[in-house]
Amino acid sequence: MKITFLTPSDNLSGGTRVIAAHARALLELGHEVLVVSNAPERLHWADRWRREWCSGHSPTPAATQGHIALSGVPHRVLERHRPIVADDLPDADIVVATWWETAVWMHALPRAKGANVHLIQGYETWVAGTHERVHAALRLPNHKVVISGALACELERAVGPLPLRVVPNAVDLQLFDAAPRGRQPRPTVGFTYASAAMKGSDLALAALSRLRTRCPDLQVLALGEDPPQRQLPLPPGALHHRRPPQEALPGLYAACDAWLFSSRRDSFGLPMLEAMACRTPVVAVDVGAAAELLATGGGVLVPRDDEVALAQGLEQLLLGSDAAWLRFSHRAHARAHAYSWQDASRALLQVFEQALDTGDRRAA
Repeated sequence: MKITFLTPSDNLSGGTRVIAAHARALLELGHEVLVVSNAPERLHWADRWRREWCSGHSPTPAATQGHIALSGVPHRVLERHRPIVADDLPDADIVVATWWETAVWMHALPRAKGANVHLIQGYETWVAGTHERVHAALRLPNHKVVISGALACELERAVGPLPLRVVPNAVDLQLFDAAPRGRQPRPTVGFTYASAAMKGSDLALAALSRLRTRCPDLQVLALGEDPPQRQLPLPPGALHHRRPPQEALPGLYAACDAWLFSSRRDSFGLPMLEAMACRTPVVAVDVGAAAELLATGGGVLVPRDDEVALAQGLEQLLLGSDAAWLRFSHRAHARAHAYSWQDASRALLQVFEQALDTGDRRAA
């Protein structure tokens, strides 16, 4: 099968990691895959200055490769930021949109470019002024895949009934793994540090501050693409790893006794699953796929936007018995390793086969 993915950019986001993982798994299953990415949008000099002033850091001297480039899958980037059109693409069996704008571009393509599939990784209304256009894109006639049951419910509450197929994310089980272990000599909590308010780093930091009153020797480990911000300072002594190499991530996850997920808005929360695959239990707000991932006991689920409950969940993992922590750790690892990217991509292939069988771009 010839498959083309359309992406708005190549970056280090979790959503782009998912696209790269599917593309790589489909290649390994014997299919011909190409990812076509839009070129990055150039920021006005004033926007660049504002971003760097807020962070207190000088600009990054060179562009950072995204997950698609790092994956080694066949990849083409447009020469400038513009819509992807038919002349940019080979003829194919399937074309997959991965963002609402790419779904609009996909809908305009001739049939020779492939049966239309929309891989939906979020309710993508966070850019001001795009709400109605996002809804219109979600209603386009195509085969729709979502990455979690929670996202399916969110979309249907907003837009109404849609023909959605849930294909959950996985992780690279060869990369994300760790040997059985006990807790660290010094209690250690990790989380994803991000400046965007919807990612909830302020909530995580507030919970960690509360936890420190019960656990004064707490070690905090922060990972993320953003440098520390003036308005969102890390606690003294925190270890910050900006854009760590992929091969370093399992060791960083395994260095933690608990992984903290505090996002206010997320469609999945891939770092939770990566941490679980490395035997690190998770304390998570009920956002994205958290409830689905923790249903078998690999961590503690708490109400959204609740720093007190997050701190209490962390206390349960860090200050409870060793035996209880080992049970959480074992269940987290078992849940993550029960489902691979090969499993996910085979489920995606079933959607592709259904799209081909219908003979047009309309969902069955």
